[in-house]
Amino acid sequence: MAYFHSFAMERVKAPLERALQADASCGMAHWVRALASLDNPFGWPGNVSARTLAEGAELMEQARRTGLKSQRERDYVDALSVFFRDADKLNHATRAKALESALQGVAARHADDPEAVILHSLVLSATFDPADKKYTNQLKAAQQLEPVFKKHPEHPGVAHYLIHSYDYPPLAGQGLTAAQRYSKIAPAASHAQHMPSHIFTRVGAWKDSVAANDASAKADSATGWNTLHAYDYMVYAHLQMGQDRAAQQVRERSLALATPPDHFAAAYAYAAIPARLALERGDWAAAAKLPLAPAAGSYPWTKYPQAEAANAYARALGAAATRDAAAVAAEVTRLQALRDRASELKLGYWVEQIGIQLDVVGGFGTFKRGDAEAGLAGLRQAADREDASEKHAVTPGPLLPAREVLASALLEAGKAPEALREFEAVLKKEPNRLRALAGAAVAAERAGDAGKSREYSQHITRQTAEADAGTQGLQLARMSVTR
Repeated sequence: MAYFHSFAMERVKAPLERALQADASCGMAHWVRALASLDNPFGWPGNVSARTLAEGAELMEQARRTGLKSQRERDYVDALSVFFRDADKLNHATRAKALESALQGVAARHADDPEAVILHSLVLSATFDPADKKYTNQLKAAQQLEPVFKKHPEHPGVAHYLIHSYDYPPLAGQGLTAAQRYSKIAPAASHAQHMPSHIFTRVGAWKDSVAANDASAKADSATGWNTLHAYDYMVYAHLQMGQDRAAQQVRERSLALATPPDHFAAAYAYAAIPARLALERGDWAAAAKLPLAPAAGSYPWTKYPQAEAANAYARALGAAATRDAAAVAAEVTRLQALRDRASELKLGYWVEQIGIQLDVVGGFGTFKRGDAEAGLAGLRQAADREDASEKHAVTPGPLLPAREVLASALLEAGKAPEALREFEAVLKKEPNRLRALAGAAVAAERAGDAGKSREYSQHITRQTAEADAGTQGLQLARMSVTR
């Protein structure tokens, strides 16, 4: 279970086989195998196949046939079984809610068993509603986990799931203690080294994020996708400090992996990393021509439309900025097809996210074609739609926040006071985001607020103190938002 609690699923199988060799009547070994087969619950439902569900149902029966030695063991098996039962008839959300309720029952019946509370908290936190800005599930999970953390400060799952529960802009500060301790609790686990960066990213602690993800990549000897996931977070953090060369070096390392991992987190990193390098610096021409790498013929992109959409979105924004109407139309058509594919795969969250990307491209394209008011209205709608949702754990942040695109357009339209308000709204949600800081500095200057412009400029200078040699961080930041 220690491996499971750090999502090191690839390391679960061997000890289970040893357990069954030592005790052939250990039915719970089959339960653990079924639990681990469900992978990271924060990636549901995209990382759970029909085959996995069918095999999981069989593992539950195997657990019962092999032997369950107590009512507690029977309760655990019965609870997990509800997720696999009738998977061909019931949708994912229904089964996930049933699992959460069943685990809550296990925790209530076995109050002396911290594992029951921990597992219930994991599923409760993972089945949150992205539109719920009261963070009901997440805060309830954290409320359950905090007392367990005091009693069991070395339990990897408690620290891990507290980080996930606090991985939201208004809550992130509450997750710093868990973030600072988790990597020390499970030093050999790649995911445990990475997870603190979720909180570091939320609070804009970029050096800490780079260090955490560098450690994560170095600890990943088994999956490859953990490395790529860490690289995406690293690139994002390097760019916020003006360290473009380091970010580019990370990208080159990502492409040097001998075998590209067939995993959503890997696919997302492959598409997002080059998109970030172009979009964060306003290099629209480069964005418009971004290749999809690995190439479609050598990588299963059709399994991951939500990842490929990052490439299409960046290309569409680049084409819109360079006023290439035909290219915009082609990428919009591609995004629509990817949204349809995500719908076919029942990835409802990602259908909405690709819809937001289409709204941003539509508004930005309209603005760049000269219809400023209609374009700004479209971008405002997209920004509100994005704010009503929530980012996925796979990404450190949107490739370009919709509200930041709106703010940049307002700045270009000569509406500096409005632009300043929007850039500051971005910074409230994405602290220390370099491009938003630069936009706020420029907007304040143009709005006649020299003092505020100076404050933002000084902030940028401090944040980019270790920028690439020969790079003036403030100049780089301002250029990224005005070019």
